[in-house]
Amino acid sequence: MNEEIILEKFAERFSDLVKTSSIDVSKLAQMLGIKSKSTIYRYMNGEMAPKISTVKYASEIFSVNPLWLMGYDTSKYSNIKKTDVLGNSVVEIPLLGIVKAGYNYLAQENWIRTVDVDKKLADGNELFALKVKGDSMFPVLIEDDIVIIKKQSDFENGDIVVALVNGDEATIRKGKKSNNSILLQPLNSNYEPLIFTKEEMETIPVNIIGIVKQLKREF
Repeated sequence: MNEEIILEKFAERFSDLVKTSSIDVSKLAQMLGIKSKSTIYRYMNGEMAPKISTVKYASEIFSVNPLWLMGYDTSKYSNIKKTDVLGNSVVEIPLLGIVKAGYNYLAQENWIRTVDVDKKLADGNELFALKVKGDSMFPVLIEDDIVIIKKQSDFENGDIVVALVNGDEATIRKGKKSNNSILLQPLNSNYEPLIFTKEEMETIPVNIIGIVKQLKREF
């Protein structure tokens, strides 16, 4: 089961959409890239959780907010009705509280609220937002900045990464990696870089959970 999907609510909402739609179940399965219509019925009955990509395609077919379809208590239609001040389409993503290992940090109870991001940025990416704490990334990132994170476990040299060290709260640093180690570099010279060997990454452990894609600074 995908941790990010609230299966019971997804099944109820997906079932209602299918039952009120004029799309034949066999045709819907084909549109979603599913081999058998029995899988659709398993989704509807809560017997099986879909992939995130399947939820995204279904939300586009039914013109609903994918977060709502996943079971979260958010606007059903916000992904097609919400626009920014320039008229660009935006979607809601969760702004998280503390991110730690060992539990589902994308679960709704860990949401502070949602933030809007450009729909083009969200397409094909699993995004969440974090609020910056401290000044280790000053002057690029400052206290209370909101950063938009693409969830992934790897990075390219120079990316600003979000890492979990020893299961503690997420830290944001500029990442650099070699064949044998990674370096998490603060931008503020008052802080020391964190360097970990491959072995230390497994034993401490150190996990990359995403890379920063966008800064949203509120005034």
